[in-house]
Amino acid sequence: MAAAVTGTPARAESEITTRSSQPAHTAAPHREALSAEDFVAGFLEDRDTELMCPKTVGELMEHLTEQNNTLKEQVLTVSSLVPPKVSAALSAVEDARCSLEALLQREQLTFNILHKHLQDAQPWMDKLEQTCNQVDFIERHMKYLRCLQHIEELSATVQQCLMTSSAWEAIRAVDSMAALDYGLNQSRCSHLQNFLQATLSFWHKIMKDRLTSDFEKLLTQLHWPIISPPTQSLTPTPSCQETEGQLELLVGQLLALQTSDDLLSQRTLDSSEALSSPQMSKPAPLCLPIQIMLLPLNKRFKYHFYGNRQTNSVSKPEWYLTQVLMWMGNNSTFMEETIQPILDRGGVTLSAKVELCRGLLSLVQEKVTSDASKLLYDDVLFCHLVEEVLQFEKELRSNHSYPAELPGVLHLLLEDAVLQKWLTMEKKMAVEKMDAMLSAERAWSSQYKDISDMDDLKAPDCAETFMTLLQVITERYRTLPCPSAQLKFLELQKELVDDFRIRLTQVMKEESRCPLGVRYCAILNAVNYISTILGDWGNDVFFLQLQQTAVSLGEEAVPGGLGIMEMGRLASLEGSLFDGLLALLDRLKGDMLGRLLDFLMREIKEKAKPYCQERWLSLPSQQDQSTMSLSSTACPMMLCVRDRLLNLHQVLGFSLFHLAWQGLAERLDNFLYQDVILCNNFSDGGAAQLQFDMTRNLFPLFGHYCKKPENFFKHVKEACIILCLNVGSAILLRSLIKESDMTRDCAGTGDPPPESALNELGVFCLAPCDVLILLSLRTSWFPS
Repeated sequence: MAAAVTGTPARAESEITTRSSQPAHTAAPHREALSAEDFVAGFLEDRDTELMCPKTVGELMEHLTEQNNTLKEQVLTVSSLVPPKVSAALSAVEDARCSLEALLQREQLTFNILHKHLQDAQPWMDKLEQTCNQVDFIERHMKYLRCLQHIEELSATVQQCLMTSSAWEAIRAVDSMAALDYGLNQSRCSHLQNFLQATLSFWHKIMKDRLTSDFEKLLTQLHWPIISPPTQSLTPTPSCQETEGQLELLVGQLLALQTSDDLLSQRTLDSSEALSSPQMSKPAPLCLPIQIMLLPLNKRFKYHFYGNRQTNSVSKPEWYLTQVLMWMGNNSTFMEETIQPILDRGGVTLSAKVELCRGLLSLVQEKVTSDASKLLYDDVLFCHLVEEVLQFEKELRSNHSYPAELPGVLHLLLEDAVLQKWLTMEKKMAVEKMDAMLSAERAWSSQYKDISDMDDLKAPDCAETFMTLLQVITERYRTLPCPSAQLKFLELQKELVDDFRIRLTQVMKEESRCPLGVRYCAILNAVNYISTILGDWGNDVFFLQLQQTAVSLGEEAVPGGLGIMEMGRLASLEGSLFDGLLALLDRLKGDMLGRLLDFLMREIKEKAKPYCQERWLSLPSQQDQSTMSLSSTACPMMLCVRDRLLNLHQVLGFSLFHLAWQGLAERLDNFLYQDVILCNNFSDGGAAQLQFDMTRNLFPLFGHYCKKPENFFKHVKEACIILCLNVGSAILLRSLIKESDMTRDCAGTGDPPPESALNELGVFCLAPCDVLILLSLRTSWFPS
């Protein structure tokens, strides 16, 4: 036992050595779990049988002693190796520290030497910087002088070329001067810039005046401008080759002068904008030859339409608008046949005709702007001006093919004050016209009433006039270049529609005492007509584009704003901009139809009182009658239904009449079922007579308007089927329904439901309980 205990530390050390080679995260938990006492106890338990033999104990003791000695030697060897490694590391650290101190000393020495060198070199650097500044100053002065010399050389070149009539060289020198001016745009040499600009303006004006004079003389020979419609083409003939060549030469030289002319024109425009409103857009400059060609037309326009001339009348804007259109038309042939080929050969990508229109259009724009500001407080003249401007724009785009991307004159009407005045006048005139059309003698009669194939809607004259008014407003603002302005007009139209709806409602309430009157039905037709037209507008491309604009602008588009749901419906094209109005109109139409049908049913019920009180129990059976005929008590009701259907067919539009007769059939079906069938008992003869009255007389009255009128009288039709069943079928049906009610709460018996039997008889609308009630009304087979 002592030997075993003595060997325990050796084995423990062996275990420790073995576990020391394992990762720390696995060895540590094992050591914590297995203490020395536990290890010894486990060791003795494992060798319990060996310890019983002395020989085995001795061998075990020797083995453990050898392991213990081996472990001791290993520990001593490791302990002897650790100090030399530590001392070697310390020695390396000491060497590194010494090297670092040496480097720091060298760095300080180098810094001191460099600092002394910089101090010694500073005076030389100051002198060198001063010298460089002087050189830079002299160099800038030399460039300044060279630039000034270049300007003088260009000026002398232009002067010499003009003296020798070398126009092309002079134009090139002027263009070089313009290029130099553009290059000095960012320079701070203001005096040099002013000198160059003055020189450029001086020589440009001389060149432009000389070329303009020659060009105007040549245009005079060609009878330009063309004031009256030309009788023949003004293109130079082969005998006028000299004139044609001279024209092409002058146009080419003027085009070559375009760069400097644009530069000077832009500078003048910038300076004028700095003194006036900066909101005016900068139009692209006109082609220089076209500018010169427009001079006589400008003079004529100023002469006739400014000052104290009789032709200058704010009440007659059509005078100058028509005159400008005539000039465009008269001179278009000359521009296309004579000037355009020259521009094409010169590589100028411009349309001579469009340039002419642009130049003349600038005169119109200036005149319209001036007149519009004067007429803001004169309603009649302002409306006349707007109409003429719209007509001018239409002819400009259609007859003269003026490009859509270029501005015309409509944008002048979009100024805040002018646009607000326009909207105000549209509303004022529309309200006045509404008052007039509603009070007119033929307001509630259709102009197509005598032509049945012309008008399915039977719209009264006031409704057609009103929608024509809205259509005219649409045509007026359709071509506006600003979608937000178009939306303002759309809101005005919606406001007018709602106003007209309110007026129709007021008149309807006055006529509601007689819903079958001509005026009441005309109002109903008017509401249906407006609703139909607005529905069509909702699918029109123009209004769909406005709808997308309203969605993109959001709350800015509509004064009242758009809700999130409505915005989503508009964006997905599930709704339209007129949905709110259509809902109000449909509500009014439904209310009016309800009033009309209520009135008809009161009249029909009054006529049907004798029929409701018919003695259905005492009527003879069908076998006792030679022929069946309509019940005498049903004649007033049938005549009333017939006459009212004919009347409604004549006064209501097709779609409205369709709704009306269907609604009447539905109400009549409920009335006959509730007040005639369920309130009486029927013999076989009574049931047969009821079925004859319905199927052979009432249903055919509606057969003129549909193929199967009985489908609109489901309760009456199916009640007649039940009442006219033979006795055996009726008894079986009654038994089947009652048995079904009794076994409803039990498990399935496999029998078919009563609905299947009813469907086989043609009964689909009535429930089994209703069928039982009807069967109880038969008196010929079931005792009371």
